[in-house]
Amino acid sequence: MSKSNEQEETLVLQSVAPAAATSNSGVSRCDCLAHRFGNAGDHPDRAARYPSDTTDTEWAIVRAAMPVPAWLESRRGRPESYCHRQMLDAVFYLLDGGIKWRAMPLDFPPWDRVYAFFRRWRDRGWTIELHDRLRAQVREDAGRDPEPTAAIIDSQTIRSTPTIPVATSGYDGNKKTVGRKRHLLTDTIGMLLAVTVTRADVGDRDAGQHLIERAGARHHRIRLIWAEVPPVCGRC
Repeated sequence: MSKSNEQEETLVLQSVAPAAATSNSGVSRCDCLAHRFGNAGDHPDRAARYPSDTTDTEWAIVRAAMPVPAWLESRRGRPESYCHRQMLDAVFYLLDGGIKWRAMPLDFPPWDRVYAFFRRWRDRGWTIELHDRLRAQVREDAGRDPEPTAAIIDSQTIRSTPTIPVATSGYDGNKKTVGRKRHLLTDTIGMLLAVTVTRADVGDRDAGQHLIERAGARHHRIRLIWAEVPPVCGRC
């Protein structure tokens, strides 16, 4: 199988996942593929208790946009043993609270399994693909084309903490701040298209060129980008 064909197959929507597989899991209220066709039923359900947990409405939207895992298409790997919704809720909890992986609460799956799930999705590009699909839905709901033709680029300097290595932070002379800088490219309704993080002393022009190249590789229809024009002198 060619790499391009394999990538296309991994991006099949879960909402059209094959229904011929035999489930190994027990009875569960969850409808994720790991419960329907995998072994997630071997582990208990959990009750939503954190603000970062997905609601049933949110989960229905996210689930339909998630790629089908390779094991379900009989290409490689074994059926997953943990609920996809629990895995996503665990990642959302970590991102929302800024905790360490090893500090994952015990009502979630084991932290190393959650990290493996996150790493697999990240390395295969599924996280970006899921984000792209959800953004396209938001744009369609707003009466716009799923793919943007215009974008906005900007940056923000963030003050670093004492735990940030000196090698990855710098001094932004304009903002009089030591830290890092995040460079963002969004569509015209504020939906994220690309982001990169640099030292605070990296110029917007250099980082912006790299950001635009990255975004252009995924969003081929962008023809116009708005950017803030810096003042010509210190008094402007």
